[in-house]
Amino acid sequence: MCKFFFTLLICVCSTLVQGQVIKSPDGNLTLKFELTGNGIPSYQLDFKQKSVIKPSLLGISTSDVPSFSEGFSISKTDQNSVNNTWDPIMGEQKTIRNNYNELLITLTQKAEKDRFINIRFRLFNDGLGFRYEFPKQPNLKYFVIKEENTQFNLAGDHKAFWIPGDYDTNEYPYTTSKMSEIPGLMKKATVDIHAQQPIKNLAIQTPAMMKTDDGLYINIHEAALINYPAMSLNVDAAAFKLSSHLTPDGVDNKGYMQTDAQTPWRTIVVSDKAADILASKLILNLNEPTAYKDVSWIKPVKYIGVWWEYFVAGKSTWAYSDENNVRMGQDFSKLKPNGRHGANNENVKKHIDFAAANGFDAVLVEGWNVGWEDWFGNWKENVFDFVTPYPDFNVKELQQYAKDKGVKIMMHHETSASATNYERRLDTAFRFMNENGYNAVKTGYVGKIIPRGEHHDSQWMVNHYIHVAEKAADHKIMVNSHEAVRPTGLHRTYPNWIAQESARGTEFEAMGGLAPEHATILPFTRLMGGPMDYTPGIFQTDLSYYGTGNQRVNTTLVKQLAYYVTMYSPLQMAADMPENYERFKDAFQFIKDVAIDWDDTYILEAEPGDFITIARKAKNKNEWFIGGITDENSRTAEISFNFLPEGKKYTATIYADGKDASWNKNAQSYSIKKLAINTKTKLRQKLGAGGGVAISIKEDADK
Repeated sequence: MCKFFFTLLICVCSTLVQGQVIKSPDGNLTLKFELTGNGIPSYQLDFKQKSVIKPSLLGISTSDVPSFSEGFSISKTDQNSVNNTWDPIMGEQKTIRNNYNELLITLTQKAEKDRFINIRFRLFNDGLGFRYEFPKQPNLKYFVIKEENTQFNLAGDHKAFWIPGDYDTNEYPYTTSKMSEIPGLMKKATVDIHAQQPIKNLAIQTPAMMKTDDGLYINIHEAALINYPAMSLNVDAAAFKLSSHLTPDGVDNKGYMQTDAQTPWRTIVVSDKAADILASKLILNLNEPTAYKDVSWIKPVKYIGVWWEYFVAGKSTWAYSDENNVRMGQDFSKLKPNGRHGANNENVKKHIDFAAANGFDAVLVEGWNVGWEDWFGNWKENVFDFVTPYPDFNVKELQQYAKDKGVKIMMHHETSASATNYERRLDTAFRFMNENGYNAVKTGYVGKIIPRGEHHDSQWMVNHYIHVAEKAADHKIMVNSHEAVRPTGLHRTYPNWIAQESARGTEFEAMGGLAPEHATILPFTRLMGGPMDYTPGIFQTDLSYYGTGNQRVNTTLVKQLAYYVTMYSPLQMAADMPENYERFKDAFQFIKDVAIDWDDTYILEAEPGDFITIARKAKNKNEWFIGGITDENSRTAEISFNFLPEGKKYTATIYADGKDASWNKNAQSYSIKKLAINTKTKLRQKLGAGGGVAISIKEDADK
């Protein structure tokens, strides 16, 4: 809802105007637009008189009509200023300011019967968003995009935090290097991941995070990805140039467009403070408000699950039987059970009991439905029907058991990447959820996409994910998508799309491990587009405990606590098994207490790849929580409590790494202490290597 609004409109109608300049509301950012001698659109961006983007060309190539690349003249310009606020349904802040200066350029191609397009720029205090727009007109109705030719010409050989360009997966570990070093590191960075499709030319994915030698932080991504393929970035490492690379379909087309149409926003967030990058709401502001009339059913969810045991304990599996070559429709009651099926009545009830006893909202159960015996990597069309349980999973009994204890069961829909099969069955699957009391679903897209030839990030699949969110909303169901296209702020428009994975999450700690710096990079990259279901909370970090090898989770126990604050999501899982939380009840208290929806957020200190410390105020409560994490190096966090209201006294409960704790030694060593604080208190807190700190703060009761 808008709180106030101010608009200034200036129209300049002249074919003689060849350049335009606007500044951000605070005057720190300057955008210049002009046409080259060949009528090619070009822009550049400066921050406090430092070059962020050098002159860079714009345009779109097409395969069936003349391209939108040159021969333009400026036929009209409009400028507009907006300053208002709005309240997200859930988020890191109760209220978000939307303040920008806008420049709308109308470009006409005289040689193409006066065909015209718009390029719309919005310049915020924290960066730039721009997009191409194709209004309805007599000489432009349908066209096919061959490639988008948007350039981002950088001012130097910046330090970059990047993952390889890929059409089908975002689950790569991050590499930190100079831009010029990317070619030599690409082969090593492109680790083996199921169903991957690396881009053949040199490319990286967005969000791309960079730091310049003179102290600027730059983040390039996109906002409002709708009816369009996801964008990666071609890399010219010698010239420090990036350019758009759209995900193709099976016949190598990038997008099928019908006017009135527009591209997603291309976003450039920039500041001389790393904390400002994390605080930016530019991407959210570039997304449309939701059209949902009733959002009362969309709520934060803290959950546990029958999940982690599949990865580490070796005692259970998703599949009911060890037989293979099973088919949909066969009598699964005749399959020989393997005795290790995790989604059985007894095990699920145990998890429901634990959730109820500890105040959790829901229990995720994976492997409840038939088909897991023969689903992985076979590129099969019909694997799951999303409604038929295994013989040892009684839907009605378990749902009543959970309801009686005030807990929801969270549905799991693994599609095996057969989106066509899922779409055919969506209505039936969601009606089944409504009939049996489910209000949230975790979707999965592991494998190569069907329809064959499409990719996870292609236009068809982008539209599929949105279709699922819209259809789910019709049934008042919240969606947590895994292996989907990386988010671009669409949780504002589709607020029931409550979270996504779309990056290398906790499950990889059991499959080779994550570098200690990984979670200090993700907030600057993956989380720029929206909340992540990272699945934190692993207390048993040495996985040899289960007798299944020497794999380990590369964090301290306390760092796992800190993730609940540093890795924003209104959907947070306590991902470890209940018995491990029983062993560390005092540390588990933080997970039970921590909020997952917020009135305000304070970025206390941050440096990508090194450390992050964040404080947040719980929604509608006088409670605050702090999370601090570090990379492979130990450090001392400088924590000021000046965000607290003055004139009050508070008690802080500090969960800290033990003196001997590090990610690879004594990871479960920790201490818990209480400290009287006020707004003037400053704390120097040591974090172990790969460690963290977690603090809960409550206002003292009046005496």
